[in-house]
Formats: sequence, structure tokens, C-alpha cells
Amino acid sequence: MKLSVVIPAHNEADCLGSTVERLVEALDADRIEHEIVVVDDNSTDATAEVLRELEMRLPSLRHVVNTPPHGFGFAVRRGLECFDGDAVAIVMADASDRPEDLVRYWRAMVAADADCVFGSRFIAGATIHDYPKLKLAMNRGANLFIRILFGLRYNDVTNAFKLYRRHVIEGLQPILSHHFNLTVELPLKSIVRGYRYVVLPSDWINRTTGVSKLRIKEMGSRYLFIVLYCFIERWLSRGDYARRPAPGPSSGEPIHG
Repeated sequence: MKLSVVIPAHNEADCLGSTVERLVEALDADRIEHEIVVVDDNSTDATAEVLRELEMRLPSLRHVVNTPPHGFGFAVRRGLECFDGDAVAIVMADASDRPEDLVRYWRAMVAADADCVFGSRFIAGATIHDYPKLKLAMNRGANLFIRILFGLRYNDVTNAFKLYRRHVIEGLQPILSHHFNLTVELPLKSIVRGYRYVVLPSDWINRTTGVSKLRIKEMGSRYLFIVLYCFIERWLSRGDYARRPAPGPSSGEPIHG
């Protein structure tokens, strides 16, 4: 099996090199066949130059350019259109996600024969570092709302750092989100459409370089739209998607790799 890693990047020249190098080092050390697909989303800094230099040294890396329209969701969607692996992880360019956690995701997916592996930064075994207080409060409020609405035990739907098998990505089409609300659309559709998932603790570290691209004030209505869309699909499309029995632990049961 081959793992693909999709990294959307907009003006991430300062941190992209170390993020990619650490990922390759961790995956090579565990002998995981992989490719790294960086999507350059209209960068105006030295991101393109950094990528060209990295590609000369790292054979598992390739980059694609996201043509207009631009934005986080469009960049991820571009990467999901062209990855080659049997499964794909979405990883942020700012090194907020630990490569060691991705290795654990992969091992858990194979061991449990799961369709998806979801990380949670808010269960036992996970640590977060320097999470902005306002952003944290809004995160927990949004996730509580989603948990109550959908009756979920999973408590970190908004976390972008997740792993999906190829057939799941194909089964989630059409993907609607243009922006960061894609991080909610993919897992909620996976759950609503009956794909099997396990949950692992995952660490999170605030970026030390660059600027976050998330604009909370601009995203509220977009998040709400996609949550309500998935909720309506859940209740009006029952029986339209195949349901598969849960692997090992019941679907959504946290396991530790």
C-alpha cells in the first residue's frame, strides 16, 4: 500500500522545507511507501523556489499549482484530484501536525482495516501547545455543537489532520467547500455515509513562522452551511449509501496506536 500526503501551501516558504523533510524522514524510517504532494496555492513569496530545491533532493515529493479559484478548500481539492496512493492524509504546511502521528495513523488504518483515521487533540494521550485562547474557545464550542447535532462521541471534527482511503475520497464526491470548511465536510460526510473510522490522539503545535490563513469571522457562515448540509443529508438520504460493519472497536471508538 502507498500513502499520499497532500499539503496545501500559500506563502509558506519559511516553514515548508522543514515540514516536508520531517515527514519524509519519519515515513522513510518506518519504511512506508509514500508520496508528498504539495499544492502551491497562488504563493507570492519564495514557496515555489523552496519546492524546486526540495524536489531535487526528495524523490517522493512533487508539487502541483492550484489554478484559480484559490483558497484552502480549492487547494486541498486539487491535491485530492491528483494523488496516487491507496490512502491520503491532509497535513498542514506549518508543522502543527507531528509526522510521528501520521505514522501511527497509517499503522492504525492497516491494523483495523479502517476506512478513515481521525485525530483528536482533546482526548487522553494528546497534547496541544500554544493554542490561542479565543480560537480554542470557538473550536470547542463548534465541536460541541456538531457532537450534539449528530450524536457523536468524536470531539475534534474541525481538525484537518485526517487520513482517508482512496475509495472514501471517491465516495465523498461532490466536495462542496471552497475554504477551511472542507475540514468539516470530509469527516462529516464520511460519518454520514457510513465509512468506518477510528480515532487516535494527535498533538498540535502552534506555528512559529508565517501567518495563519484562517479568518474566523469570515468562516462562521461557511462552517454552518456545510454542517447543516451534512445534517440534512443524514436525515433525507438514509439508505442511499452502503453501510459497513465497524472494525475491531466500534466506529468512532478511540484506540491508541
